[in-house]
Amino acid sequence: MLEIVVKTENWERHVRVSAEELAGLVRRIGGDGDRFLVVQRIPDLPDIFSQVWHEDSGDYTVEHRDGAADRHFQAMTDGPEAVIAAMTGWARQEAGWDAVLAWSLLDMGPTCEVPPLDLEEDEREELEKRVREMLVGGYASRAELAEFAEEYLATEDRRPVSREQAEALVDRMWLERVTEQAEWQGETDPERLTRAFAALQEAGITARENFTCCRSCGQSEIGGESGPDARGFVYFHTQCTESAAAGHGLTLLYGGFDSSSETTAAIGREVVAALETAGLHVEWDLDPGQAITITPLDWRRRLVG
Repeated sequence: MLEIVVKTENWERHVRVSAEELAGLVRRIGGDGDRFLVVQRIPDLPDIFSQVWHEDSGDYTVEHRDGAADRHFQAMTDGPEAVIAAMTGWARQEAGWDAVLAWSLLDMGPTCEVPPLDLEEDEREELEKRVREMLVGGYASRAELAEFAEEYLATEDRRPVSREQAEALVDRMWLERVTEQAEWQGETDPERLTRAFAALQEAGITARENFTCCRSCGQSEIGGESGPDARGFVYFHTQCTESAAAGHGLTLLYGGFDSSSETTAAIGREVVAALETAGLHVEWDLDPGQAITITPLDWRRRLVG
């Protein structure tokens, strides 16, 4: 699989696609509402991306940015195959990937200096603390974090953080976290969790990570995530994520769609088995009225973006 995220005009988000899947997405674009792809590496890095625009019966416009606005390049081609070759090579970071197209430097205009944050020390510390907590949680994208940072201190009468300042703050802290995770070795506990959830999903149990804001919303919305053959569900919401990231273990909510205690208990046993197979330590007393807890848990979730 390619270590990339592909975003489309029609709001699809494809994480870690194969080269064949990327090729299919490139060949697909062109129709109304589905004319471009934006591709970022995993983890997402500021000002590093590639993208392509195409309308039916027109040329393909391909761009890539290599770290700053003055390193933004464009190329044109009349068919998808050169686009596929270039974007696949870019995703793999192959030497000479850009040789298949004739690139020109785009003038993106002057770069505006972002003014420093004008915050009291306690406000700055609180804002950075909350952004850091979300970074450690590991599910938010750079764009989501920037939106949060812009709005966190805002009131009806005061907006002390601009979008540009929020993006600069988030990019600095994001890169610090990327540097931290570069030292991690092997599979982490959140990756074991994702592996267990994938196995449960394959077995007919709807499994969702960081799903909704709370238990009430999760219970009301999990049915909408499930296919007709799903036997039950397991999920954890964002408050559970925050608790896990703070070192308190992870609480999982589960159940059967027939609402019977027998089915709920059976789903619980399957969830526990999948988690233990993935190498996680689970606490559960077999009571279908009690949540399943993963503890101890070393919450080191690698950023995607």
